[in-house]
Amino acid sequence: MSNPSWAPEGVPLDRPSVARMYDFFLGGYHNFAIDRAVAEQVVAAYPDFPLIMRANRAFLRRAVTFLASQGIDQFLDLGSGIPTVGNVHEVAQAINPDARVVYVDIDPVAVAHSRAILAGNPNATVIQADARRPEQIVGDPEVGRLLDLDRPVAVLLLAFLHFFQDDAEAEALVRGLRDVLAPGSYLVISHASYDDMPTDVRERLEGLYTRTPTPVRSRTREQIADFFAGFDLVEPGLVYVPAWRPEGPGDLWHDEPDRVHGFAGVGRKPERRRE
Repeated sequence: MSNPSWAPEGVPLDRPSVARMYDFFLGGYHNFAIDRAVAEQVVAAYPDFPLIMRANRAFLRRAVTFLASQGIDQFLDLGSGIPTVGNVHEVAQAINPDARVVYVDIDPVAVAHSRAILAGNPNATVIQADARRPEQIVGDPEVGRLLDLDRPVAVLLLAFLHFFQDDAEAEALVRGLRDVLAPGSYLVISHASYDDMPTDVRERLEGLYTRTPTPVRSRTREQIADFFAGFDLVEPGLVYVPAWRPEGPGDLWHDEPDRVHGFAGVGRKPERRRE
């Protein structure tokens, strides 16, 4: 096997990547045969799975549009994945051309294609980093160049925290980010929740994702809500992904939001109270 011409040198071809599988589900072509093989088994186990990914992408667009309308002009997208139509910078900069965006991913293919797309865009960049170490991310020179952490920032954790197997590690990441964010900042989360999925299907999906470096960890709605400790949830709160401020009845699964098997919410860090 050899790397495709668009892939960075040295990327292993014998283990699937969740970022490249996500690209496949969204109809992209920056994926390898091993990614497609596992992704096709996921679809065989649960045919709705690609639509779940698209519903999550639609939530990203709606959330970023809302944040930009609130005056947020700084975005930090962790676990950003391989670029596809409707990236954070495209949505935010269509509303505010001065909006600044930093993407973070550990997958070298995702980072390489992000760099290619962002070339010539001075207000957006990507760094390759392990998001489990938030202190390294906020201390990265590229982050410091584009984002002023003394001002409100929107942190996006979309379809990301469910790749943290350890609850304490996931909570530490969110808490570490919360502590460095300025009042008025926002936290955006979407997260898988398979509790109402048939047990055999759930076990099949989770088993397939154990073949990647980042297995899935489903959590309940209550567990996901705990990530918003210290933030005020904006309306409509923590809801099924398609139910978060839908644009209209034509939205994917507008009338059956529970088919996504995941929740989404946006929280705002409150202003400091006067003593």
